[in-house]
Amino acid sequence: MGANTGLPADFARFRVRETAPPEEWPDDTGCGVLHVDMDAFFAAVELRTRPELVDRPVVVAAAGPRSVVLSANYPARRYGVHSAMPVGAAKRLCPQAVYLPPTRGLYAEVSRGVLAIFGELTPLVEPLSLDEAFLDVSGALRRLDRTPAGVGAWIRQRVVAEHGITCSVGVAPAKFVAKLASGMAKPDGMVVVPAERTLDFLHPLPVSALWGVGKRTEAHLRQLGLGTIGDIARAPLARLRRSLGTALGDHLHELAAGRDERPVVPDAPEKSLGAEHTFDVDQHDRQALERELLRLSERVAATLRAKGLRGRTVSIKVRFADFRTITRARTLLSGTDTAREIHATAVALFAEHGTAGAVRLIGVRVDGLSGADEGEQLSFETDEPRWRHAEVAADVARSRFGAAAVRPASLLPPDERQNRS
Repeated sequence: MGANTGLPADFARFRVRETAPPEEWPDDTGCGVLHVDMDAFFAAVELRTRPELVDRPVVVAAAGPRSVVLSANYPARRYGVHSAMPVGAAKRLCPQAVYLPPTRGLYAEVSRGVLAIFGELTPLVEPLSLDEAFLDVSGALRRLDRTPAGVGAWIRQRVVAEHGITCSVGVAPAKFVAKLASGMAKPDGMVVVPAERTLDFLHPLPVSALWGVGKRTEAHLRQLGLGTIGDIARAPLARLRRSLGTALGDHLHELAAGRDERPVVPDAPEKSLGAEHTFDVDQHDRQALERELLRLSERVAATLRAKGLRGRTVSIKVRFADFRTITRARTLLSGTDTAREIHATAVALFAEHGTAGAVRLIGVRVDGLSGADEGEQLSFETDEPRWRHAEVAADVARSRFGAAAVRPASLLPPDERQNRS
């Protein structure tokens, strides 16, 4: 339900008609949680400088036969195009669409600007991604002299005025309900779910709207005769536990009753960092795969250092040509933020587990993160500190002269490698 393009007719009473005076808006008493979601974010950012394309189907995607859709504007979505869809499939659905390449760094820049707007209102901001976040404004209403819906309307006006894009806002007493509401407000709208009307809002919705219900769980629930959230709310808890397991049964029962006790958590610590790459052509060359692991390790290590983090567990992800996917991990003696150690571990894992055929996708991830100032285990048998100093120096050079200023020789194009040998 997070990608609705319109609100069903019987839910119209929850939508804010901004042409109406605020006293005619739905009652937002006790609705201190907002979910703000940018509308077709990447596409909207690109269209700010391409106004002639606003009414045409537009897709943002990288070049390459295996690229996926990063964003599609609403005219393109009417043809069935959506994020994460293979570009080939999108072109079959909407051959007349305009395809724009993504602009590196631009979306993060706009996202930081939008988050700064949220930060003016409340310190309780929980980003979920570049284009969406939860806010808890309940403690700031007196200072702001606004109701929760008034805050939502102010956010929408500021985002348009300062960044030239639109967003949709859900206002509710709990996170789960606010996120559903923002999806139903799309595009460019606001939905308020009054606390005393939460069940009226939830119960007619399909079970697929519940967090934790994927396609398999949805099919299982429908086999049990449970097609709506209301059906789950009315089902005996013992039956849900017996059919779904205790944890999932309890979880869905609570959500169906409109209960979501999770607070808005600002600056939640990152649990892992990773990078992956899909090859245009299935890759057999072992040396090429190890070079790609090095490139990914360099990216992950640089991000760890930039965030002041180290990680203890290195894992690889390998997707083969037949779409079989494996992940394998190894825990180090102490945390690291160096590409050298991450790459060495990734290559060892790949040698043990990843040579079973042509590779479609490969990735590197580091888990078990902690602050870089929490100390590290030193060894007389390693020159790791010197390698780290070299990588930090490379970070400084890249920040001043660009990403290509300093790279391992093995990552240079073949002609440059020959010239420097």
